[in-house]
Amino acid sequence: MNFFNQLVTGTPCTIDFDLDNCQNRKTIEVTQDKGKVEKLFVFVGNEPVSGKVAITLKDKAKKIEHKGIKVEFVGQIELYYDRGNHYEFTSLVRELAPAGELTENKTFTYDFMNVEKQYESYNGTNTRLRYFVRLTISRSYAPNIIKEYDIWVINYNKPPEVNSNIKMEVGIEDCLHIEFEYNKSKYHLKDVIIGKIYFLLVRIKIKYMEIALIKREQTGHGPNVFNESETLTKFEIMDGAPVRGESIPVRLFLSVFDLTPTYRSVHNKFSVKYYLNLALVDEDDKKYFKQQEITLWRRDATKRPLSTVNSATAKLEPSHPEVPTLDPEASTDESD
Repeated sequence: MNFFNQLVTGTPCTIDFDLDNCQNRKTIEVTQDKGKVEKLFVFVGNEPVSGKVAITLKDKAKKIEHKGIKVEFVGQIELYYDRGNHYEFTSLVRELAPAGELTENKTFTYDFMNVEKQYESYNGTNTRLRYFVRLTISRSYAPNIIKEYDIWVINYNKPPEVNSNIKMEVGIEDCLHIEFEYNKSKYHLKDVIIGKIYFLLVRIKIKYMEIALIKREQTGHGPNVFNESETLTKFEIMDGAPVRGESIPVRLFLSVFDLTPTYRSVHNKFSVKYYLNLALVDEDDKKYFKQQEITLWRRDATKRPLSTVNSATAKLEPSHPEVPTLDPEASTDESD
């Protein structure tokens, strides 16, 4: 199926890519350069990538002299602060034709049967990881004719063998002591975060409490490290002053958000992590917060693993109180 008509502007031919086995394949809408939205076919894991590529002459009276025609499958990372350099981590080449002349329309077949796609495709704030098929018609006295055709890759993860719940105490000495617990530390992308917050000591006047899900993208290394945080959702879970012994339930459905799995040091170029941010605001508008990282993973929808996590209502174990951080944007007349 010709999903895109790949037009090579200003060249003597047009190029059409036709992937095999895509009649019922899922697609995803992806925003590419300059805000252009494209539909890309979704490939899972190390599925083979094969198909046909058709070269159509615009003027059949004019031939195209070339030094060879090749097709490549490429996995590439682009860092937006370093646009001049692209980092290829996968590259396979198939030679389609030796040097010669194109005097008529030509269709070539290609296949990349054992191509490793160890990373997922990713479109972030400061980086992009993409997979594409690239056709190159090499020429001597004219620019090479190059056309790229993107696909989208996802990888299913195995369920975590260990997935303990998160328990933590935070407090301000003689003022506030709370315990919070989340039912587990690793969640699949359609999961539900369930938790509970217990107030053991309350001697400051709290106006409200909110919880946020934060995505943090880190790119580069050394002096060229860029951190970009995005608040995916934020909502109030308590309005008004709590009393000692009160508990507040937390329930957050992840399926409504456009999430990726947690990525850690992808080809030593970027990472994507997720955090739950618990914030309390007192009557002086000082904000105290505590962040907890959670791990996200992609579950194969056809294989539903048995739950092995602890209950969200499990008995809290004693832990050492931690002092929450004072929000730097709030008033600074009180120490951390």
